[in-house]
Amino acid sequence: MADKAAGAPLVALVVGPQGAYAVGPGIDESWPLAEVGRRFVAAASRLGPRWVLWSAASTLREVVGAGIDVARTWDLAETHRLLHGGWAASPGHVLAACRGLDEAAVPLPRTQRLSGFDGDLFDLADAGDRPLLTAEGHLRADALSRALDQRQLRELAVLALECQAAQLAALGRIGGGHLARLERTVWSESAAAVLCLELERDGLPVDRLAAEDLIAASAGPRARDEADAARIRSERDRAVLRHAPGRERTDLRNPTQVRELLASVGVDVPNTRAWMLEPYRVTHPLVDALLRWRKDERIATTYGYRWLDEHVGPDDRLRGGWTACDGAAGRMTAQNGLHNLPAPLRPAIAAAPGHVFVRADLGQIEPRVLAVVSGDRAFAEATRSDDLYAPVAAKLGADRPIAKIAVLAAMYGQRSGAAGEALKDLERAYPVAMGLLDRAYDDGVARRSVRTWGGRLIRFGEGPPRQGEGAEAPGGSTTLTDASAGADASRGRYARNAIIQGSAAELFKAWAATVRHAVRPLGGQIVLCLHDELIVHVPEQQAAAAAEAVEAALTGAARTWAGTDQVRFVADTSIIRRWSDAKP
Repeated sequence: MADKAAGAPLVALVVGPQGAYAVGPGIDESWPLAEVGRRFVAAASRLGPRWVLWSAASTLREVVGAGIDVARTWDLAETHRLLHGGWAASPGHVLAACRGLDEAAVPLPRTQRLSGFDGDLFDLADAGDRPLLTAEGHLRADALSRALDQRQLRELAVLALECQAAQLAALGRIGGGHLARLERTVWSESAAAVLCLELERDGLPVDRLAAEDLIAASAGPRARDEADAARIRSERDRAVLRHAPGRERTDLRNPTQVRELLASVGVDVPNTRAWMLEPYRVTHPLVDALLRWRKDERIATTYGYRWLDEHVGPDDRLRGGWTACDGAAGRMTAQNGLHNLPAPLRPAIAAAPGHVFVRADLGQIEPRVLAVVSGDRAFAEATRSDDLYAPVAAKLGADRPIAKIAVLAAMYGQRSGAAGEALKDLERAYPVAMGLLDRAYDDGVARRSVRTWGGRLIRFGEGPPRQGEGAEAPGGSTTLTDASAGADASRGRYARNAIIQGSAAELFKAWAATVRHAVRPLGGQIVLCLHDELIVHVPEQQAAAAAEAVEAALTGAARTWAGTDQVRFVADTSIIRRWSDAKP
């Protein structure tokens, strides 16, 4: 039970409602719930283990909440999502996949059952007398949520070690000669799950007074009562409707009525989406007013005073739930506006007194990832430049904007117009990289599964899903099954982008995990992960050192992730006080 690549022993930790248990080399002991934090610190100091967890969320929430540093983990749930795709990764799903059981038969919590009572007599028995496994060998749905005695907690910990060994063997089967790369991906995905708990704990600093002012600029002042709220809303609507006399009763929240409103001023459009209306902004003042109204309305209804009161705590920190994987391409996601905050509110995201933000944004990340994943040496050479598109343009004999269009078209599957012509030149100049994308497209069309650089499975509905594969996810599904010709092309485009976007998400999390440790001695903490962007909150006197650490972490993490230093990754790093101070 040794983590040979890292030289750390594997220790399984299970935390239940009334106690915990740790099993591994040099440790086999029950922990009282009140002592989990102290025992964790002592065991970590004595053993230096890699903790094997059913999931960080079910095991480490109280540990992380107490401010304890968690160094190394193997998260069974995140590894399951990597190996099998989708979102469903309960302990029952993990065990079923590891033991080759039918995932469709995994017991669900009673609240998830379709109707009525469909359990067995054990559901009515005393919790302490209930075996952990069903007669078919499945883990019971409430195994981690009910009161367990020491024997049962230990049994769960031993099962966790069994599943870790099975997952490692599965990585070896799918990775061939690249087991080390896939294993490193598991480590960074597991670290990201712990980082999610830290992000939930620490929150994002907010200047509450600035937030109030910015919300007021869009939504108006705080309403005194429902009647006052209706008046403010009517005034916001009037700024649009005054451009269409006689149509003052139009409901701006009704798309059909908005189309009729637009038609009354000569703007005839098939839908009222912003991208459709944008070209008409200069043709009539009503369109410009409507687009402005939508931004204000979004703040008023979604990011207004209620949002501020409910999600920004007394310590002026914005908090929401975080997940390390969206279930599709594997990006981190967050709730309560942390990933969707409108640009007009970004000035309210401000460092606490005596602190600053170190903000770093990966530059041209997806084409640089393409250079790694494809192994195209010519394309890798282009990444040595700060601006990758400049050498690509020189090789194509084209202007930089054309080169950029060509590269983006290759990854997103755009083949019409100028993008299509530029793509032909790109295919001749970089056949290895383009060949990889074309094969991914063909796999998507044919409904063949694809895997990212780090091994994440993305399924396209071929045959019945295997254990753990093709499950629905909060951010979408990894199983696309529509049989139409248009859907075939859509799957192809999705596949060619997913292997790059998903691999980029893996690099980002490896970088974030490295930064997390690098800035801690400086008093720094990551407070936001947004796609390709990191924001670190750090004492002002440590700002320069933290910025240097973030840059060094990228170089080291990228080299380890890629397995080569032939592809260069860059970040735009700056020291700022407010998020809005960052360059666009």
